[in-house]
Amino acid sequence: MALTKVRGKGLGTLGDGTASDTAIVFDGNAQDFHIGLDDSTDSLTIGLGSTLGTTSHMVFDANGIITKPLQPAFLANPASAQNNVPINAVTDVVFGTERFDQNGDFASNTFTAPVTGRYQLNTTIYVQNLDAANNYFDIKLTTSNFNYFHTIDPESYEAGGADAPFYTATIAVLADMDAGDTAKVQIGIPNNGTAQCDIQTGSTFSGYLVA
Repeated sequence: MALTKVRGKGLGTLGDGTASDTAIVFDGNAQDFHIGLDDSTDSLTIGLGSTLGTTSHMVFDANGIITKPLQPAFLANPASAQNNVPINAVTDVVFGTERFDQNGDFASNTFTAPVTGRYQLNTTIYVQNLDAANNYFDIKLTTSNFNYFHTIDPESYEAGGADAPFYTATIAVLADMDAGDTAKVQIGIPNNGTAQCDIQTGSTFSGYLVA
């Protein structure tokens, strides 16, 4: 690895212009970090460890586009319909299919914050066969610090008090979460009417770390 100082500019050059990776390794006590040029992808990479391209934390491509391969981000949807949701109960929405889970923080229908920060959390719950006699439904985004609601009155959507055939509820919040805090989606139905509400596979739950 060559280091050449450009006279009068206070700059240096790493590498010799050939097609090879070039990096600086910061040798710490508990952890090493590196910053370097991945010549195969023409990208500048900052990462963990002493080997370029392993455990990349931030990657800058030649167009100035920055990606963070380990930044917490997830999207999940139900693998199948969740039929006849119980009344007089609060029920977890089951998200059996992960579209992606970038840092491995989503499991068992629950997102767990890996670090303290502000997280954008979003859910869209598509339900069918709402019973007007149920009076109301609560779609709830439940976090360790606060709960966020979308409340539905099925009777108000159909003339003459008929059952509502379908409805889509959405919640989008910027939530404060501490490391280890959890977030999940629930549906609450009072003890009126019939357990006939069905949660469809078009429902989603997603989130990512903002700051």
